[in-house]
Amino acid sequence: MAHIPTYDLNDGTSIPAIGFGTYPLRGDDGTEAIRTAIEAGYRLVDTAVNYENEVEVGEAIRRSGVPRDELVVASKIPGRHHAYDAAIASVRESLDRLGLERTDLHLIHWPNPSQGSYVEAWRALVQLQKDGLVRSIGVSNFTEEHLERIIDDTGVTPAVNQVELHPRFPQAHMREVHERLGIRTEAWSPMGKRRAPLEEDAVRTAAEAHGVSPGQVVLRWHVELGSLPIPKSADPARQSQNLDVFGFELTDDEVTAISGLAEADGRLFGGDPDTHEEM
Repeated sequence: MAHIPTYDLNDGTSIPAIGFGTYPLRGDDGTEAIRTAIEAGYRLVDTAVNYENEVEVGEAIRRSGVPRDELVVASKIPGRHHAYDAAIASVRESLDRLGLERTDLHLIHWPNPSQGSYVEAWRALVQLQKDGLVRSIGVSNFTEEHLERIIDDTGVTPAVNQVELHPRFPQAHMREVHERLGIRTEAWSPMGKRRAPLEEDAVRTAAEAHGVSPGQVVLRWHVELGSLPIPKSADPARQSQNLDVFGFELTDDEVTAISGLAEADGRLFGGDPDTHEEM
């Protein structure tokens, strides 16, 4: 089983340097895919209320036989639950579905700025952390402005901001913001899904040089950037391959070449956090 390094978070806890994304794994097949990922060695499992698979994640954890304290289980509060009391209830309901006493990381899924209540959701997470129902608290898809607003309001800095990040959209500015604030960058769609640059020369050349797959090169690029990728695969062989990215290093030139695949707006679906909203 691959050894996975960890990152220290700003709240004194730690988190694996790679995680397993569970969207859109559902039903018996979803449970089985999540279980095989845990057995392959993933110790960070990422779900959300809006993925509608927290029950499957909880069941996969129980079937895996891996001790609970070895796992980092993350979920997310949806837009419809941003009001303070609704956010508290949302986390409790997630725990019920997961069958857990606490989550290890809980995020606000999207800021939904037109609602203007993401600060309430953040206050709720701060309280839930104090109450011991959540170990670490963070956000997802927050901009610099959103981050500064919740930090100014509560004095509490998120441990993590999970953002869209892949070679077509490397998020250089947000990575700098996170570095300055002491927030760990986490990447959803780390490959770039249907636009994954697996055939690009920068990726293929590096893959050949290191004797690994193009997908492993992209995930290692994240590691070199200090980005925590959360790949998803239902295939056990691919799950293990995605996890095996700590036995080689990319050169600075290779990292630069892959970062050079950036596009002016390389987002997958126009998910600009200032305008895109999910309830």
